Amino acid sequence: MPGFSNRKVQSVPSVRRQKLRVRSASRGGAGTRAILLVFTVLAIALVVIWGISSRRNASAQLTQETAELAIPTVQVVHPKRGAPQQEIILPGDMQPYIDAPIYARTNGYLKNWSVDIGAHVKAGQLLAEIDAPEIDQQLSQARADLATSEANFSLAQITATRYKDLMKTDSVAQQDVDNANGNYEARKTAVESAKSNVKRLQDLQSFEKIFAPFDGVITARNTDIGALIDSGSSGGTTRELFHIAAVSRLRVYVNVPEVYAPTIQSGLNADLTLSEYPGRRFHGAVVRNSGSIDNNTRTLLTEIDVNNPTGELKPGSYMEVHLKLPSAVTTFTLPVNALIFKAAGLQVAIVKDGKTIGLISITPGRDFGNEIEVIGGLKGDESVVINPPESLTNGESIRLFQTQSSAKGNS
Repeated sequence: MPGFSNRKVQSVPSVRRQKLRVRSASRGGAGTRAILLVFTVLAIALVVIWGISSRRNASAQLTQETAELAIPTVQVVHPKRGAPQQEIILPGDMQPYIDAPIYARTNGYLKNWSVDIGAHVKAGQLLAEIDAPEIDQQLSQARADLATSEANFSLAQITATRYKDLMKTDSVAQQDVDNANGNYEARKTAVESAKSNVKRLQDLQSFEKIFAPFDGVITARNTDIGALIDSGSSGGTTRELFHIAAVSRLRVYVNVPEVYAPTIQSGLNADLTLSEYPGRRFHGAVVRNSGSIDNNTRTLLTEIDVNNPTGELKPGSYMEVHLKLPSAVTTFTLPVNALIFKAAGLQVAIVKDGKTIGLISITPGRDFGNEIEVIGGLKGDESVVINPPESLTNGESIRLFQTQSSAKGNS
């Protein structure tokens, strides 16, 4: 059949083409698989390389961060320079300018007293009177003995004069004249002794009245009417009758630390403040000091005199003494949290060149509570670390702490 043969002839090329297509398709699939395999290998290699690189970068970053964290971050302050004239405040002990206990000088009973505690008295004013009848009787007897001695002395004088005149006519022996003269001298001495005894008893009788030795105020009365008074002359125990203090001028004693001792000179002005007089200052002046440092307290005892004409200031009051001293050395103040206490002594940590630590020893002065005075070891331009770690060592690297304001300023 011609139609059929024609279709058969035409199918041969199509079969070939289909075979070629199959072959080309199979070849194309193999190439594609090879390309995919190459890309897969490359992707895996890139992933591995990226992973290794990431790990290396993370390890390097971690190492860097660890090294940075190992460097301590510190905050610094600068020392504040002290004033050229410094004021020190010390506790003072206020005492009367003159202070004396009053005792009796004779035995008896207190007859009366005329002043009590708090009374202001003048020198020579009568304070009390003692009844001493024994002294009065002894004085009366001594006066009688004196009269007897004077009578005997007068008779001896007349006799001696008479014997001296009779001697001129040889009416008496020389021995009688000598006896008369000796009796005269003896009677004369007896009169002097009797006078001395009368004077002694008169003095004892005068002690029956007790007078104020100086102007002042009576701070104590330790006796009353009828109390037995013992002067201690007979071996008894003496007892203070009154206590008197001169308060128109007061002495204030203050212990000045040894470091300020060279600046304490007579005439130095001092202000006194008391809690009972807030806002007021009483002016005084340094008049003297002990001239030696106390071995126990390492202080110089200093006396300040202050006038007290109105009696406002009371002896024994607690006060604070303000002394303005010329500064012999340049001083600085630091917060107490900048100090380092070590066996080598008191130290501070300073920052050198903004990146390393230096430890220096300092000499402390006064303690102000939150701050401390430094009198040696600083120049004033140091950057001192506050709250320094105990592990800080000399030459250690550090990083300065920057606040937000300082960081904005740097940017």
